[in-house]
Amino acid sequence: MLLWIWIAVVVLALIVLGAAAARLLGRLGGLRRAAVKLQRRQAEAMRLQQSAATLEQTVLGLQERAETLQERIAAISPADRAR
Repeated sequence: MLLWIWIAVVVLALIVLGAAAARLLGRLGGLRRAAVKLQRRQAEAMRLQQSAATLEQTVLGLQERAETLQERIAAISPADRAR
């Protein structure tokens, strides 16, 4: 009789352990999906950061060209007034 009680306890424990493991595996799948999504967003953020750096360089180049043109216009304007 005592043997059957021990067998029942062990079987019940295995069922509880199996249920806990199934829940844990379900959560791990969700964490895996979240990690993949996070890696994608990180890659997108890196691409955006590179694009922003390129845009910044373009703006700086245009600003330098604008300053050069302003200097040329300023140099031309007094010469035209003298005529």
